[in-house]
Amino acid sequence: MFHLAWFTNPRAHGWTANGADRWAGNDIYPERWQTLSFLKDMVRQLEGAGFDFIMIEDHVVLTNDKQNLEPRIDPMIVMPVLAEATRRLGIIGTFSSSFYPPFLLARQINSLDLVSGGRCGWNVVTSSEDWAAQAFGRDKQPPHDERYAIADEMLDLVKQLWDAWEPDPFEMSAETGRYVDPTKFREFTFEGKYHRSIGPLNVTRSPQDRPVICQAGSSPAGRDFAAKHSEVILCSTFGRDSVPALKEFRDDIRTRMVSHGRDPDDAKVMFLISPVIGDTQEAAQARYEEIVGMTPTILAQRLGRLTLHTGIDWTQFDLDAPFPDIDPADIQGFQGFVASIKAKAKGGKSLREALCEQETTSLKLIGTPEQVADKMEAAMAEIGGDGFLMHARPLTRRYLAEVLDGLVPILQRRGLVRRDYGASTLRGHLAEF
Repeated sequence: MFHLAWFTNPRAHGWTANGADRWAGNDIYPERWQTLSFLKDMVRQLEGAGFDFIMIEDHVVLTNDKQNLEPRIDPMIVMPVLAEATRRLGIIGTFSSSFYPPFLLARQINSLDLVSGGRCGWNVVTSSEDWAAQAFGRDKQPPHDERYAIADEMLDLVKQLWDAWEPDPFEMSAETGRYVDPTKFREFTFEGKYHRSIGPLNVTRSPQDRPVICQAGSSPAGRDFAAKHSEVILCSTFGRDSVPALKEFRDDIRTRMVSHGRDPDDAKVMFLISPVIGDTQEAAQARYEEIVGMTPTILAQRLGRLTLHTGIDWTQFDLDAPFPDIDPADIQGFQGFVASIKAKAKGGKSLREALCEQETTSLKLIGTPEQVADKMEAAMAEIGGDGFLMHARPLTRRYLAEVLDGLVPILQRRGLVRRDYGASTLRGHLAEF
């Protein structure tokens, strides 16, 4: 069996950048996405389909690409709304280790975990954009590997804050007059290179022991960080549409976990996919070509994504000249993103040609529901585990129905994914198989 989860963000959905460049669907109006009515309907459907969790993506500031502006809602506001709409589905929010004080973030996430009954998690990002740093009163972000060092120390502190309370500390004694037993928590002082704090929190222990940690990193520093700290590790491979590449990633993560003294089964590697489903193979392929066709709009979006994730203005390069001579190790943003696109440009291909081949999912899944299920089953058998993280292009009610009413029941009938929950917490869902 393997796990299923969904990746999205609280913003307008339904955009399709085909030749007509239109807003599509009926789910994209501000009164619908800003009140979260679409997402509330969506999480109820995900829970009905037995998904492990929904992961809420975020950027803390607008991109500097004026052509591709995407306002968002803070996940800290979104998560309790979605928790109230569900009873079993896990809810993971994205928060930057670069800008939150550790004590504040540890307290907020633990509070979310308490009110949701142990269903919350934190997707740890380090934020690479200098304009994000400027929004928080700083000149620029630290170098790539130092950001991971800062995040590593922050995670050490946050875990100590979460672990400082023992389970069930409530005394509620009329004799002593105490509500909480003062022997059931640990006071401490933390002095690190980047952070200082005291503990404990004034929030008691998580119902699932700790909120779940999630992380996506393809660079060596990112992989090592995830292997040390995470229970959920996201893998895109940025266009390396290759099952062996996904197996290599998972095997590497598991080896790194052992080096950190962890059981490799304690983390689930989730591979990002965007299935394109049709009544026939030909219909699905036609939809795929419409979604990824290299129109001027899509080209601008891909250049904007590169700029956002790398801190380099990619519009300065000639699209039809050979791919720019850029060493991914010199990138202070997403190094794996650049490395994968550069790999597509081998043989003297131009930047335009590399972008045409660029995918942001792990596997190219195009076909009927049965065909897509076949490919998912075969890929997971070769990889060895652990699950898939779905991302829609575009996200509409039609797409949800195609996946949740068309694809998932096939996977359930084959015994590949759960029909019902066997646990009540997110950590419990991940530990089921």
